[in-house]
Amino acid sequence: MKHKRTMTAVAAAMAGALALTGCTGQGGAGGGDTDDSTLTIWHYENEDSAMGKAWAKAIEIFEEENPDVTVDVEKQTFEQIQKNAKIVLTGDDVPDVMEFNKGNATAGQLAAQGLLAPLTDAATERGWDEKLSGSLATTATYDEQGLMGSGEWYGVPNYGEFVGVYYNKEMLADLGLEVPTTLDEFEDVLAAFKKEGITPLAEAGAEYPLGQLWYELVLAYGDRALVDDYQLFANDVDFHNEAMTKATEKLDEWIDKGYIASDSAALTAEDMGVSFIDGTYPLMVSGSWWFGRLAAETEADWGQFNFPGNTLHTGSSGNLWVVPANADSPSLAEEFIDITLRPEVQNVLATEGGLPVAGDPSVIEDERTRELTENFQAILDEDGLAYYPDWPVAGYYDVLVSELQSLVNRSKTPDEVLDGLQSSYDEGKADLLDG
Repeated sequence: MKHKRTMTAVAAAMAGALALTGCTGQGGAGGGDTDDSTLTIWHYENEDSAMGKAWAKAIEIFEEENPDVTVDVEKQTFEQIQKNAKIVLTGDDVPDVMEFNKGNATAGQLAAQGLLAPLTDAATERGWDEKLSGSLATTATYDEQGLMGSGEWYGVPNYGEFVGVYYNKEMLADLGLEVPTTLDEFEDVLAAFKKEGITPLAEAGAEYPLGQLWYELVLAYGDRALVDDYQLFANDVDFHNEAMTKATEKLDEWIDKGYIASDSAALTAEDMGVSFIDGTYPLMVSGSWWFGRLAAETEADWGQFNFPGNTLHTGSSGNLWVVPANADSPSLAEEFIDITLRPEVQNVLATEGGLPVAGDPSVIEDERTRELTENFQAILDEDGLAYYPDWPVAGYYDVLVSELQSLVNRSKTPDEVLDGLQSSYDEGKADLLDG
């Protein structure tokens, strides 16, 4: 068995694709001969990460079950694949299976352009549609316009991510505070810290965190129908609806009461994380991607809980395994994807803090890792993934950052912020649907 690993092949593949001036190939899922002697895998996970270790296990299993197949693992970077995928995948020198980012502007765009092979038949035959259902499967399917949530399967996720609340156990214990289970109790905790002269929430207005906090509040007052309207364009959205109005006014109230630092509009996510790690703030609302960093660097005792009272939470599946339309070995690619969903691979994700979509938390020995995984599983059990606030339209990330910075800076009222969010959303949605 040959198992070959190269560091990067994007540049070479780009050159080949450009030389072909955009011609599509005839092999694999694209409609021609297949080559089941080699499986070429592209991914961008570090070898010591949870995903990297899980993919290594999947490759090991694949090699054991396919001794006559050469496995060629080509390590890319996220940026390489993100920027060059369209150029690369128009040629013949493409991987058989690759990791790619989920969402309308990424996997959806490639699917709409015919650059990815549909996996619907495989999803049915192999039971992926049963293992991955509801909100977890939303990022796996795309319609003819490349909009997620319906149509053919074009990718398969096998891990997840979500936003919750990290807390400094020592700081809560010093004030005799318990972990809150409702929004009202959460506000009581915020007020208790502020009363002691401590700003409770680590925040960052210059990047994604503040927008995710706003969205958690929207989800506190909203329901799945609002998520479907906002994210999937099921119906038009009035940003002055009850949920968005209450959420924006609540965030404004928290800023006014000093629960969020007045200088947070200029702070980055890194600033936020470091300030929580060093004990400046007792609470941080952010994603599961911080878990490993906190585990490695935080000296104080800490834990994590889901946003209190919510049944819907910011988060989604992780990135997708996709099969290029011109892949030479699509059947081998499907077999490899299937292996990544097996218990032995999912449990590697679980023990390493990778939030498996089909893992067993009971195999996890580390208490914090098990807590994080159980919290994610609780969200899945309620079909509670509600995606990210900047997902619906192109360029919306910058709009969210700017509008919410204005709230922190006290230069806009909640109504004015909602007006700004509405205007950019409507324009982006029109462009997307018209395009």
